[in-house]
Amino acid sequence: MEQSVMTTIVLPLSLIIIMIGMGMTLTIDDFKRVVVYPKAAIIGLFNQIIMLPIIGFLLISFIELDPILAVGVMIIVACPGGVTSNLITHVAKGDIALSVTLTAISSFITIITIPLILSYSILYFMSDSSVKVALPVVDTILKVMVITVIPISIGMLIRYFKTDFANRMEVPMRRASTVIFILVVLGIIIANKDSLLSSLQKVGLLTLILNVLTIGLGYASAKLFKLNTKQSISIMIENGIQNGTLAIVIATTILLQPEMSIPAAVYSLSMFLTGGIIMWYFGRRKEVDAS
Repeated sequence: MEQSVMTTIVLPLSLIIIMIGMGMTLTIDDFKRVVVYPKAAIIGLFNQIIMLPIIGFLLISFIELDPILAVGVMIIVACPGGVTSNLITHVAKGDIALSVTLTAISSFITIITIPLILSYSILYFMSDSSVKVALPVVDTILKVMVITVIPISIGMLIRYFKTDFANRMEVPMRRASTVIFILVVLGIIIANKDSLLSSLQKVGLLTLILNVLTIGLGYASAKLFKLNTKQSISIMIENGIQNGTLAIVIATTILLQPEMSIPAAVYSLSMFLTGGIIMWYFGRRKEVDAS
């Protein structure tokens, strides 16, 4: 996928719309929950910010992978949770408030962690590569802020000053965000259709294993620390459902390497599969116990 209107305007604008929609579901109380109920939030954020990149890095280290695709995998594990996770959590009867809180806070924290993780990943995986990729850290932080934090803040302001409007728009914006996300993934697949089969062979199994491992880690760690079922479901989903749109924007717009977006697109397919299974398995239960 060459640099074009699609990568320079449409993708960032799509992400901004998604982030505004997320912001319109948030209040200051969502952030206060970390202080009021710290254990669940800390476990979820530790998994999201620390463990996911470590798991991704270890998996890549065991599998011989093209350096560009390796960095592409690191992009997706460095990203925060995606807004789709809130919808999946709702259907799976998880703790929606915790899900929203984790998505929002991880979106803010990763402004700093994304450039750090990607700087190391590029240095480690691409030091001997003929393809040279530059990652200006400060510029990357500013760009990630523009396409994530600022739109989220705008959405929160809309909710604060126009609460009724924000409430009416919550479901339509969530659906629109999901549709935009699916269209972005389909766009990546279509644009890379000639190399898609080869890419699926290279990263398909890896991204599926990565997705299953992160989901399993989320549920196991939550139960290990004796969180209730609703919280465990939320943390499990937040671990496995990443912001694929942001990963694609970083690869194509910031790093200017469209091929790096392929792991994010393929991982998104895995997310749809495992997310569907989670919604079916947990959502069909008439009651979810609090223990």
